[in-house]
Amino acid sequence: MFKRGRLALLSGAVLTMVACADEVTELEESGQEDVAEDQEETTDDESTDVLEDGGTDEEYTSIDVDMVNSDSTLVGSAVFSESEEGVTLTLNLEGLPAGEYGMHIHEFGIATPPTFEDAGGHFNPTDAEHGFDSEDGHHLGDLPNLVVPENGIVNETIEVSDVSLLPDAEYTLATEDGTSLIIHTGPDDYETQPTGDSGERMVGGVIFAPQD
Repeated sequence: MFKRGRLALLSGAVLTMVACADEVTELEESGQEDVAEDQEETTDDESTDVLEDGGTDEEYTSIDVDMVNSDSTLVGSAVFSESEEGVTLTLNLEGLPAGEYGMHIHEFGIATPPTFEDAGGHFNPTDAEHGFDSEDGHHLGDLPNLVVPENGIVNETIEVSDVSLLPDAEYTLATEDGTSLIIHTGPDDYETQPTGDSGERMVGGVIFAPQD
């Protein structure tokens, strides 16, 4: 009787252990499935966040241009920024003589002091005439005159129409030859061909360098 009772107890213990093992296995499998489902939900949520964050109004491109004078001295920066509203140019300059000066985007991404002549002519992909007062339109590189106050400090933001910083845009400034920003020694009269009679070049900076 004792042996049979002991055997029965052992058999019961084995069955209990097997049952417990089965329950643990089921719990583990269930836990793994829950974890997998949680991971899938997390991945889906993250993917949704990425898709929702992409292409928002906050996306923009910005180019910070160092501006130097004819003595190769840094006189500040010109920041071109692109948003859904277009391109803006923010000028932060100092040490310039007071006055009114012509300012243009030029067709080559080279601007070497003291003359800056290697910047070429105005950026003009539409082959238009120069000047805002021209009857046939104006160069896309034409900009409003820069007015420098007596203290020589400029903090100004202007809109740059019809151009883009994006390489695939129709009138991108990121051309194969590059582009530059030039400030002249005199005001642009907005009509004289081909430069508005704005004098020599006194300050320049490279927006996009030529592509290799």
